[in-house]
Amino acid sequence: MNLPFYIARRYLFSKKSHNAIHIISMVSVCGVVVATIALVCALSVYNGFNDLVASLFSNFDPELKVTPRKGKVFDPNAAEIRALKEMPGIDCFSEVLQDNALVRYGDRQGVAVLKGVDERYERLTRIDSILIDGTFRLKDEIVSYANLGIGMAFSLGINAGFMSPLEIYAPKRNESVNMANPASSFNLEYAYIGSVFRTDQQVYDDSYVIVPLSLARSLFDYDKEISAIELKVKEGENVGAVKEEVRRILGDRYIVRDRFEQQEASFKMMQVEKWMTFLILTFILVIALFNVVGSLSMLMIEKQEDVKTLRNMGADDRLIRRIFLLEGWMISGIGALAGIVIGVLLCLLQQTFGFIKLGESSGAFIINAYPVRVVPMDILAVFVTVLAIGFLAAWYPVRYLCDKTEIGD
Repeated sequence: MNLPFYIARRYLFSKKSHNAIHIISMVSVCGVVVATIALVCALSVYNGFNDLVASLFSNFDPELKVTPRKGKVFDPNAAEIRALKEMPGIDCFSEVLQDNALVRYGDRQGVAVLKGVDERYERLTRIDSILIDGTFRLKDEIVSYANLGIGMAFSLGINAGFMSPLEIYAPKRNESVNMANPASSFNLEYAYIGSVFRTDQQVYDDSYVIVPLSLARSLFDYDKEISAIELKVKEGENVGAVKEEVRRILGDRYIVRDRFEQQEASFKMMQVEKWMTFLILTFILVIALFNVVGSLSMLMIEKQEDVKTLRNMGADDRLIRRIFLLEGWMISGIGALAGIVIGVLLCLLQQTFGFIKLGESSGAFIINAYPVRVVPMDILAVFVTVLAIGFLAAWYPVRYLCDKTEIGD
């Protein structure tokens, strides 16, 4: 067994002549344990919320979305688009035309994001899983249907199955406004209410209206142009690899985004919050490890006689310093391991049983209990952080304080 490690272990776990030193060492270990548990649990909760938000967006956002780099629309019959349709990794290909429009029902009106989609859109997303009223449909032999977010439906005072159609207005392209008769400067289309959906995301619930692609083209004065292509990757295929292949085929004229890039602002904000919390808890860990300085300082004073004995037996200054440095490392290392084990165990229990609730009443939030997900890389980051700070906390008293005692002489 390594001699410095053996002596350091004896100092940490054996009874000491001054019980106060033993208590301070145990307090140091407990402080590291508590701070490590807090780090593990906080990062895991943020991972859980990140997964929750991703699942909410996945019901509406496609796995991949292609948009033009310049301009609002492009020709879906271009050669590179035809090549994209023949890609083996693509399971579903849907054309989209999206723009702002004025919607009106009775005496209520509002500005909506009108999303025109083709008949393949229902296969592309899990739209049926977020419907709260009606049936998702686009058109039949006679009429077109509009599918509204719950916020938009509430502001217009409508619901699925209403007898009167929704009026949809958009300004005519390439025409100036007729001040004598402003109404003549707008295209008007009608759509009956097919369904109401709820994504629990304000950006969609409060403004989106899904209509047939043919209605959107007629309203916005387009013949065949589209504003985006939404793609679903075949099951078992790697989304990242397919995205890179799509980029290679389309070239620089198009932008290809996955689900995280489509909602980049939301996910970046969550990541910033996660690592800011990590930094705050790390400062708490630094304070907890200040106890190591006091514990090692008192230990070095107490063990002066032992050090003299070791020196007489041929031990040099380097070996003696390593003993006390390992003592400090063991305090932070044991605390880190114990904290990680307890933290992961608590996260798994929360994930399984949901002990900590988000609200007192069930159904008050999207989920009833705090979501958690343990990520191995986060655990590694916590462990490395604790060991690094623990090393610095042990190195200071060993390097500087021992020079002022007889240990370093």
